[in-house]
Amino acid sequence: MAAGLVLAQLRAQLESDPESGTPSLALLYITDHYAKHAEDILDCLREALPEVTDWSGTVGVGVACTNAEYFDEPALAVMLCDIPCDHYRVFSGVAPLVTGGTGGNAGAFLAHTALVQVDASAPDVTELIAEMAERTTTGYLFGGLSASRGRSVQFAVSGSGNIQGQGRATGVFEGGISGVAFGAGVNLVSRVTQGCLPVAAGAVSPLSSLGVRRVSAVDGNLVLSLDGEPALGVLLHDLKVSLDQPREALEAVRATLVGVTDAKDLALAHTGNFGTDTRVRHIIGLDPKREGVAIAESVEVGAQLVFCQRNAAAARADLIRICAEIREELSPVEVQDESATPKVMLGAVYISCSGRGGAHFGGPSAELQIVRHALGDVPLVGFFAGGEIARHHLYGYTGVLTVFTA
Repeated sequence: MAAGLVLAQLRAQLESDPESGTPSLALLYITDHYAKHAEDILDCLREALPEVTDWSGTVGVGVACTNAEYFDEPALAVMLCDIPCDHYRVFSGVAPLVTGGTGGNAGAFLAHTALVQVDASAPDVTELIAEMAERTTTGYLFGGLSASRGRSVQFAVSGSGNIQGQGRATGVFEGGISGVAFGAGVNLVSRVTQGCLPVAAGAVSPLSSLGVRRVSAVDGNLVLSLDGEPALGVLLHDLKVSLDQPREALEAVRATLVGVTDAKDLALAHTGNFGTDTRVRHIIGLDPKREGVAIAESVEVGAQLVFCQRNAAAARADLIRICAEIREELSPVEVQDESATPKVMLGAVYISCSGRGGAHFGGPSAELQIVRHALGDVPLVGFFAGGEIARHHLYGYTGVLTVFTA
């Protein structure tokens, strides 16, 4: 029934626009309620839309469609993309992305950017993302980790065919990475929005008054000291708690996250908002004996770190900010050449954290309504992920908004 409703809506839109082309690429996202029916859904859609030769997508705990979210309920969303076939490639484990495009490598495709979905249980997820980013000329990926309480499925059907021996692949996969690589002819603008604020405003630090510190001693993912001080002591100081009151201290630590930034990047803007180079990670343990704090990422000496907490007001303000930046990039206030053709928005993909959504923003679909209010009625599709991907970074508690333009 859900597939039938989607098809009816798609056909109505195609018929209402006689000048529309013949879309050959489809993005398909389903909630985990439909994960066990993934093959049936894809077969139904492919049979009804034979002109669509390429499919890509995955499962999330929620899906986004234009101005609405469908969270923790049975739902699926499809967006048809009228992009020339030589401008993109769908890739997967049975149809790997062959890059290069020069010399005797006849099947190669020069990837500029890529929309990706990754199985969270795949070994070395961060390395897999970094390796895929290196296969593009810009190093820019956008997408997320599949999120499911059941099967963690991905959709990948390539009109270019599969590698030898994989011709009967169903198009539904579990594990690894898949997605769509786009050539330089596909124009897009992408931004990352975050929703955390430092907890230590006013804390003493040589870098800022916002609690930003440098890692001065570390053992893998166990941070031992910050600015030469024991890391555990710094954490307790910022949270204004003490181990003499373990229950209160534990509750405060559980509500606290860590913003990590590589040494070469700036952790915070002057506004106190996290920049795109900051990855928010969980605190996964404390080591009272070594006075260390264990976080869910290995860091190096010199990296910048700040303790933070999720903040709905900050998330809303930052989402509005990135939408404004996208509009400004497409239609700058100061246009020197009045004869220049303005850029228009064709469609958008929004990957948001499964911990965000309308409930975090104050009401049903509130997050998507902010995007719609800022960008207008641009067709949008996406899903709520177990981790968000932008460039070669894996984020948490963020949103990645990408707009296709012409």
